[in-house]
Amino acid sequence: MVYEENHPQFFTATINEWNHLLKDDKAKDIIINSLRFLVTENRINVYGFVIMSNHLHIIWRIKSPCLLKNVQRDFLKYTAQQIKSYLQQNDTILLDTCKVNHHDRKYMIWKTDSLSVDLYSEKVFTQKLDYIHNNPVNAGLCNLPEEYKYSSAGHYLVNKSDWEFITDYDE
Repeated sequence: MVYEENHPQFFTATINEWNHLLKDDKAKDIIINSLRFLVTENRINVYGFVIMSNHLHIIWRIKSPCLLKNVQRDFLKYTAQQIKSYLQQNDTILLDTCKVNHHDRKYMIWKTDSLSVDLYSEKVFTQKLDYIHNNPVNAGLCNLPEEYKYSSAGHYLVNKSDWEFITDYDE
């Protein structure tokens, strides 16, 4: 891994109130499609990810000249709009759990305090990658990390190629 000026980041975003808005695969696909778009548009490299029912973790690197704050903002805004639209069509009861009384919005999908931490060393990078890959195991969703569909674990552990947008961390 080359640690350039723009270090890889460990990014965590949580659904507001820890609601399980991402429980359906179609909702998770919104996240996947957004990551795929950002990679295709040459804005980011994605090294690893896991999408749980109420939060996600991504290890990514923002590519110059893009700025971390802009990519995060756009990613969260776009996915929130898409998730809201999906729920309006498929699960209005779940969407109702997102209602807020804010002057600028009726619904709030993501908590406002997403976390982004620079990964300055390979040791910390691999710790975070192991952490995200073991998240579904620790949650009791599978026995082995590579069994969980919405994760990059299969890419690294059994050479599964479900996610063509992943950049190997040792490149």
